[in-house]
Amino acid sequence: MPSNEQRRAAAKRKLERQLARRAEQEKKRKRLTIAGSVLGVIVVAAAATGVYFLTRGEDNSSANAESSSAVPTTQFVNTPLDIPGPPPPAAKSATVDCAYPAGQEPPAKPVTAPATTSVATDGPEVKVAIDSTQGPIGLSLNSAQAPCTVNSMVSLAQQGYFDKTSCHRIVATPGFGILQCGDPAATGMGGPGYTFDNEYPTDLFPAGDPALQQPVNYKRGLVAMANAGTSPEGKGTNGSQFFLVFGDTQLPPNYTIFGTIDEAGLATLDKVAGGGVKGGAEDGGPAIPISFNTVKVG
Repeated sequence: MPSNEQRRAAAKRKLERQLARRAEQEKKRKRLTIAGSVLGVIVVAAAATGVYFLTRGEDNSSANAESSSAVPTTQFVNTPLDIPGPPPPAAKSATVDCAYPAGQEPPAKPVTAPATTSVATDGPEVKVAIDSTQGPIGLSLNSAQAPCTVNSMVSLAQQGYFDKTSCHRIVATPGFGILQCGDPAATGMGGPGYTFDNEYPTDLFPAGDPALQQPVNYKRGLVAMANAGTSPEGKGTNGSQFFLVFGDTQLPPNYTIFGTIDEAGLATLDKVAGGGVKGGAEDGGPAIPISFNTVKVG
């Protein structure tokens, strides 16, 4: 029979192990950064309030009908986003000064921050052609509303950063459909070694506005930045990861929208989405793997 002292010692060791495991789990959670960015805010809100913003409260037939049409690439990216309340964004000046400070982690693939930091906001939409293993994906990037984001994405594409990379994450549920790409490491933690701030639609809201925590509808056909989610106003949380929206998706307005997807691209995404998630989960690696052979600007 163990003595009282032995039992107390065993209980102390057990508690120490539990605390150590919790500390390690917390450390890993803080390092996940972009890996959980797209659903991170919603999951936290769900844990706090018991509400999970994956649906819009519509019946399946109306939701599916709305999701079946592509967003025309000629629309400004603010048009298809449902944001109640805030006024349209004020016109930006002819040029903006962008900042790309070094991040805490080295780049997942050799690359440098954009050489150009003074960016025009009155240029035409930038066309990007993605040659993927599952079909073509065409993007139209809107530098008028997200100039610093587009400037970074164009720089990365021109340096070949996205070539030979895979999309590591898909969420395919009613009311939430995204494919997340842009991490050469395919772990959800890789980035370009620098960061930058959120733009549209986060910049519609004043700092600390509770509306930044409320869901809006990111419509099918948008392309937006994933981010670390460490700042409600999106300060210095963006890197290289982005998500392609193939189904209307409820998210707080903390993810910069910087373009739209063409119909051929949506067909490619629908093909991948049709395979679902590995293992039948709701969130994880796509069961139909998709990689980018090349990502070319213009």
